[in-house]
Amino acid sequence: MKTGGKKLSDKKLFIFDLDGTLVDSYLAIQKSLNRTRKEFGFKEIGLKQVKKAVGKGDKKFIQEFFPPHLEDKALKIYRKYHKGDLLKYSKTMPYARRLLRFLKIRNKKIAIASNRPTRFTHLIIKKLNIKKYVNYVLCADRIGELKPDPEIVFQILQKFNCQPQFAVFVGDMIIDVQTAKNAGIDSIAVTTGSSGLKDLKNASPTYIFKNLKQLKDMITCH
Repeated sequence: MKTGGKKLSDKKLFIFDLDGTLVDSYLAIQKSLNRTRKEFGFKEIGLKQVKKAVGKGDKKFIQEFFPPHLEDKALKIYRKYHKGDLLKYSKTMPYARRLLRFLKIRNKKIAIASNRPTRFTHLIIKKLNIKKYVNYVLCADRIGELKPDPEIVFQILQKFNCQPQFAVFVGDMIIDVQTAKNAGIDSIAVTTGSSGLKDLKNASPTYIFKNLKQLKDMITCH
C-alpha cells in the first residue's frame, strides 16, 4: 500500500531497522530479560509484553522492567546473558535474505540503523549470514542519539553522499516512521514486528506492507 512519495525503483539507498524488520530476536530478548529478572527473584515477562517494550535501546528496555535503583546492575546482567541468547534464539525474518540479495544485485546501497548496541548488531548480522549484503551499520550508541532523532539517518546519507529523495527507511515500528519523517526521507512500514497495522497506518508512512515479500514484489513492479 502506497500513501505517497517517489517510486521505490528510484531509490538508491535502503536504510533498514534491524529487530522486527530484518531479524526476529524477540525470543532472545525475552530469554535474557527473564534470566536477569530471575536473579532478582522477579516473575517472568511474556513475549507480548517484551515486543511492546523494545525499540528504544537496551537501557530504556531494562527501565521498563526494573526499579530505578536496580537498573544499572540489571543492565550489566542482561548484557552478560544476551550475547549467548542472541546466538541461540535469533533468526532472520521471512524473506529477509532474499530481499537483501535482490537489492544487492540491483546495486542498491544497504544500511542498518538500529537503537540496538553496536556490538550486538554486528554479532547478530554475522551469525545470521546477512552481513555480506550490508554496506554500512550505524547504531545509536555510536552517535549518542536514539531514534526517532534523525541524526542516525543524516550520518548515513552523508556516508553515501545520497540526497534524501533517493533514500528510504524500512522499519516495523512507529518510531521508524517518525525517524524517516524527521530526516525528510520516505518510509516503508512492515507489519512484521512490534507495531500493529492500525498504529502504523496512523503514523502515515510512505508505504506500508504486510511483509518483506510484498516490499520486494513492489520494487519489482516499479
